This record gives sequence, structure tokens and C-alpha cells, in this order.
Amino acid sequence: MYGGGNIGRGFIGALMSGAGYEVTFIDVAEPVVRELQERRCYPLRFVSNEGHEDLLVRNVTAVNGNDTVAASDVIARCEIMATAVGARILKFIIPNIVAGLRKRWASGAKPLNIIICENLNDANKIVEAMIKEQLTPEEQVLFDAQVGLVEASIGRMVPVQTDEMKDGEPLRVCVEKYGFLPVDKAAFKGEIPEIPGMVPFEPFDFFIKRKLFIHNMGHATTAYLGGLKGVDYIYEAIDDPEIRTVAQNAMLESALALSRRYGVSLDAIQLHITDLLGRFTNAALKDTCARVGADPARKLSPADRLIGSATLALEEGIAPGWIAVGAAAGVKRYLDEAERPQSVEDARKVLAEVSRLAPDSPLAELILGYYRMIADGCTLADLRREADAVKAASLKDII
Repeated sequence: MYGGGNIGRGFIGALMSGAGYEVTFIDVAEPVVRELQERRCYPLRFVSNEGHEDLLVRNVTAVNGNDTVAASDVIARCEIMATAVGARILKFIIPNIVAGLRKRWASGAKPLNIIICENLNDANKIVEAMIKEQLTPEEQVLFDAQVGLVEASIGRMVPVQTDEMKDGEPLRVCVEKYGFLPVDKAAFKGEIPEIPGMVPFEPFDFFIKRKLFIHNMGHATTAYLGGLKGVDYIYEAIDDPEIRTVAQNAMLESALALSRRYGVSLDAIQLHITDLLGRFTNAALKDTCARVGADPARKLSPADRLIGSATLALEEGIAPGWIAVGAAAGVKRYLDEAERPQSVEDARKVLAEVSRLAPDSPLAELILGYYRMIADGCTLADLRREADAVKAASLKDII
């Protein structure tokens, strides 16, 4: 398990341990590595509004990622591998992966499947390009035949761990109990292992888009609107009727677009939205609007949660009237953090520079209309009524 942080320990490592594997974490945080080596276990806490449940994750150890020999040795002899290091760190772990693959090939080991648990579009293609850049042409042939790069959709919410959450246990991770791991069925090389909670599915692009355009988009919308109202926590924001109305309707716009694009039952996606909205109310996670809404430039980028979902909706003939409210609030967060002027023209520049939207495009104009209302001090109730009007007009056009 490359990465011993919140997702590594809080989800994937525990999942693999529960399936009967001995789990070796690779990490560069020496205190974490040392504790895992000495204890060979760590505490996991499932938290909810009803209380908490503790689990001791056993049969684990760790090696330091700065020790190339040790890291490549465990990669060379493992049965399955996963990464959860963060998109910006991926490039730093590639040399150890390449070294481990070379040792595997030299020993004649069986194919290796690497489950990529990164919040990154086309993560498999990006990792493949990084690895192949360091391989010879002959090794690239071996790689194509024997290495499966398996994308995963991480649905479990794991907040930043506070000292209060750790409760005197430095290795404890507090998480919600949701524990399903959808993975790309078509990407596996050889037999797919049976791991409780792991759900192989194809075409997997649907799951990637569902996570990004429903879960992540709804989460970000909740965070940005919570910021407008001055609340600190996600559970406080989603408990606000106006915010919940906007977030839920934005998620439903994405649901309809995804149903049309992939031919998946709309009822099934709506049930997922109902589940997510309930999970957003988990006060015990103490997840903040500041954390969930962090890095607004990435969240407003062309293919990411806000602009990407709105674009998909338009492509499927759906007016993204509610998604655009979240995007407008995201633009406000971006300008606040950049300490830039707050005029509509400044917002237009953000959409052009960050979101790559043509200044006079219908989507840009829709978002800017909401941004103008935000800048003028309109309430969330005003924004909701405007979104209602936009949706009513679009339905009239369809009818």
C-alpha cells in the first residue's frame, strides 16, 4: 500500500487487511513507518452522529519510501498493490515502482495489478506514461503484458485528522463507515481477486464521473455555499434548507446527464444522491467547508467537478441552472483567496483563464448571472429562486 495516510490507512489498507492480506505500507513519514513496524496494527474508528465504533487493523507493517531497496523489494514480491499518495506526489514514487517491477520481471513473478486510488482524471493513463518514460522498449512490452493499472473511485469520506480525533493514538484514523471500492474491471491482468467491498465494474468511466460530478461536485457546492453563509462545517451547511436545495438539485442535474450518457438507471443514481446527502450530515467527521472547498482553481478547471458536470449536462440537453450556482460561489472563493477585485469582469476573467470558458458562452453567462447576484449581496433564497426560474425556462423550451 503506497501511502500510509488517511486513505491508505483509513480505507484501502484496512480493506486489504480484512481480505486476509498482510499489508505493507510504503511511506516517508518516519514516525508512521516506525509505529507500524513496531505495532503491526493500528486503530480505525468509524464515526457517525450516533457515536463511534473501533476496529483494530491487524497484520500490517511498513517500509520507508526513501529506502529504494526496501520499497522495491516489497513491490517485487507483493500479490497486489495500491497507491494513495496524492496526485502531486505520484511522480516521486515512480522510480521505486519501476525498480520493483524490474525485480519482479527478473524473478519471473506473476502479473501485478496496481489499484490507483488518486483523485485524478485519467489516473491510469498518467501513471502509465510516467512509468513507461523510465522503461526500455523491451520493458514496455513486459509492462503492457503483465501490469494492470486499475482505476478506483474513492467514496469513503476521510477528513483531516485532528488531535481530538486521534484521542491519544497517533495512528488512529477516523472515517465514515461507507466501505465500497468500485474498480475498473477491464483493467485487471489475470484473475481478479475477491476482496470484500471491492466492486469490479465496466465501463468504469461511469463510476469515475459519478464520483466527480455528483459526490465531489455536490460536496464542493455545499462547501462554497456554506462559505457564503459563514458556517464552518459541512454538516452545518447541508443542514441549511437553502444550501441543501441547491446542492441536491445540482446533483440531480448531473444524475440526469450521467443517466443519459451511460444508459444507467436514473433511480439507482438518485438513491446514491440520497445516501450522499445523509452522509454529508455526519457531524462526527468534523469536515470543514474550508477543506472541502480548497484549491478552487482545480475544482473550477474545465474537466473537473463544477465546470465538467455543467458541460456534460449541456451536452446531454440539460440546463445546468443549479450546478452554475455552485460554480459562481466557487469563483467567489477563488477571488477571495487570490485577493483579487470582485467585479463581474474579474469573475469573467477567472472563467476564461481557469475554466477555459469563452467569455460569451452560455455557460459563462449563466455562472456570471449568479455571481453578479452574489456580489450584489443577494441571499441564498434569491439564488435558489433564480435557479428555479432558469430550470422552469429550460423545461418550457424542452416541452
